Amino acid sequence: MMNEAQPANQGDALADWLRLTHAPGVGNGVRRALLKAFGLPEAIFAASHASLTAVVGSAVAERLQRPEPAMSKTIEAALVWAKQPGNHLITLADAEYPPSLLTADDPPLILYARGRVELLAQPMFAIVGSRNATAQGERDAEAFAAALSQAGLTVVSGLALGIDAAAHRGGLSTSAGTVAIIGTGADRLYPARNEALAREIVANGVILSEFALGTPALAANFPRRNRLIAGLGLGCLVVEAAPKSGSLITARLAAEAGRDVFAIPGSIHSPLARGCHQLIRQGAKLVESAQDILEELRWSHTSIEKVGAGDTAIKTSANEEQVLTVLGRTPCDLDTLATRSDLTPGTLLAILLPLELAGRVAQLPGGLYQRLD
Repeated sequence: MMNEAQPANQGDALADWLRLTHAPGVGNGVRRALLKAFGLPEAIFAASHASLTAVVGSAVAERLQRPEPAMSKTIEAALVWAKQPGNHLITLADAEYPPSLLTADDPPLILYARGRVELLAQPMFAIVGSRNATAQGERDAEAFAAALSQAGLTVVSGLALGIDAAAHRGGLSTSAGTVAIIGTGADRLYPARNEALAREIVANGVILSEFALGTPALAANFPRRNRLIAGLGLGCLVVEAAPKSGSLITARLAAEAGRDVFAIPGSIHSPLARGCHQLIRQGAKLVESAQDILEELRWSHTSIEKVGAGDTAIKTSANEEQVLTVLGRTPCDLDTLATRSDLTPGTLLAILLPLELAGRVAQLPGGLYQRLD
């Protein structure tokens, strides 16, 4: 990994990773074959033409040994970018590389990261859904993300408008943080309306891309982004989705990777519920609360302190008595509780989940909560 100035030999090694990753006309399958045959990229570029030809053919060997002039500019720009505070280049051989991606079918050779890269070693959970989400869908996404984050799962999504953005906001409610996988270069932001959210993620989470700097928002990039979202999470929750949406692609990729897929049901009259209902018919788990997910994952509750909590755990603990007080003895829905407490639904669910796990609060049918002690 490179962040600040490093010795020349390490910089040369990273340049070789970049050269292999961004060599035009060389696919990931070919790159992996080369790494399997020669080891590290520096050995690939030190190999003879005959040795390379024996593994990948003469045409690819020629491209590798005679890089285009633009390649030098791409590599130099990446090395300069990685020296800026908070920027990181993480190769497949680095300890910081997300362990969950190492077992994926098509792991990127190099990742461009901005922010708290230590989160990439934490267990994650993916939440995705429609860009044109309903207000209720966004509230659900934020609340589920906050509750899962409070349980120690780092929330991963795609920084799109709608459900993705709401999931990131919920993940940012605790120091478990959030990981945003983008379909552009790490130096670009799409969509621009999420600029403020992206800045917050860089400060308290991670923005991750496999694409070269300067890569624009091309349609073909987003299925590739989706496979990383699916691969990083222990499971994937779809909140709202139309049939044939990108969220369903992410869910399919998650299932193919052996991850659990979850979906929130909705009205039979809502177009954004049809994708979720389709997933449920295909075997996704129907969920009504974050606790349903944690139980299905057999997740042992992890306190925020274990994933680097600062003041968040203290604030949450201080708020528990406030929530219990305003909850009272009569069952109460989340919106009413938000009005009484002056807290957002996401913050409330982050507080209510540990209270449920401790047996002090019960979630009732219809989205109601009741104090037990």
